[in-house]
Amino acid sequence: MKICLLSDKYPPERGGLAVSAQRLARGLHGAGHHVTVCVMSAKLPPGQTKRVNYDGVTVYRVGKHDRDDDTLSAWFDAICALHRRLGGFDIIHAYYAVNAGFVGVYAGRYLHTPTIVSVRGNDLERGVFYPAKTGGVLWALANADAVTTVTRDLSRKAAALAPGQCIETIFNSVDTETFKPGRVDPRITADLNADGIPLIGFVGEARAKKGFAPLLAAFARVAERRPGARLLLVGGMRPDCEPILSAFRTRYPEVEVWDVLHLPHEDLPYIYNLLDVLVIPSLHDGMPNALLEGMASGCAVVASDAGGIPDVMRHERTGILVAPGAIEELAAAILDLLDHPERRRKLGGAARAHMLAHFAPSREIDANVALYNRLTGRSNRDEDDKRRA
Repeated sequence: MKICLLSDKYPPERGGLAVSAQRLARGLHGAGHHVTVCVMSAKLPPGQTKRVNYDGVTVYRVGKHDRDDDTLSAWFDAICALHRRLGGFDIIHAYYAVNAGFVGVYAGRYLHTPTIVSVRGNDLERGVFYPAKTGGVLWALANADAVTTVTRDLSRKAAALAPGQCIETIFNSVDTETFKPGRVDPRITADLNADGIPLIGFVGEARAKKGFAPLLAAFARVAERRPGARLLLVGGMRPDCEPILSAFRTRYPEVEVWDVLHLPHEDLPYIYNLLDVLVIPSLHDGMPNALLEGMASGCAVVASDAGGIPDVMRHERTGILVAPGAIEELAAAILDLLDHPERRRKLGGAARAHMLAHFAPSREIDANVALYNRLTGRSNRDEDDKRRA
């Protein structure tokens, strides 16, 4: 099957959307499908196209314009040109409802090709509320041949915006061979000087919706009880969060907060294996990759009961859930795990087992392929026969 995957971001760009898009593209390629990724790029001259191959996946990057309408028009034109050049796509899969969703569905209807819009989180949590984007999101959701989301909560929101639409929840997955217990890099351990230090970690871009301010406030309380504990921030932060961290350091100069701005994704398994507690304090979220990666690595996790997080974690069984923004509750949960290493090990082991049983990459790929087959009138048996041939 020939699949065109549209995404606003793709590695080497950072962020959960880029990581998830690459995971899907690689998985589909590994399952024997022909995957073409089309993504806009601010690093190329406007309208210029660059073709790159990553692990068998062909990625076309198209230079952005200064104006959004010119950018989206160029994206549409690039999809249509690739459709003609490559002999036609079987599916156009837009991997984000904002921008990619509108362009992908418009191109699909123009080319008489089935379309899917995948809702990832921010698109319906924030993007749909931008007046200039609302119309495009609503039209894409209503006119796609199918809509997928990564959480049950997002499925309810998509259904509210597009009544009667075919909506399917397909959870994110995690590579449990890359993210597993016991992976240690002495270089990273030495750089962090973490031996014997209670280490609490936050992985991902620090920003308001990820609960950055409540996390700092909770950690101040943790540090009062456990002097010497360190908070490790991995993944950089939005500019609007930098003054918050600066003010925190001024108020609590003795509290250790280390920010590791841009660690390569391939080094993250070593970070997870250093942590005593991984914290996911989101106020709003989809299904954060850091949660799946940390659980697969056997981390003891404290996370907020927000977005798709409760779709993944079972309170007191595979981690600890707290109310979003509840500073005292968050601090108490972290301290309790620091005080009980055996409980940390038990929760981490159960989290790892849960990932192996329910969040393997094959589940995500199989669910998407089954949807492609329904939309194109094929059967899974047809696809199996073609791959064997």
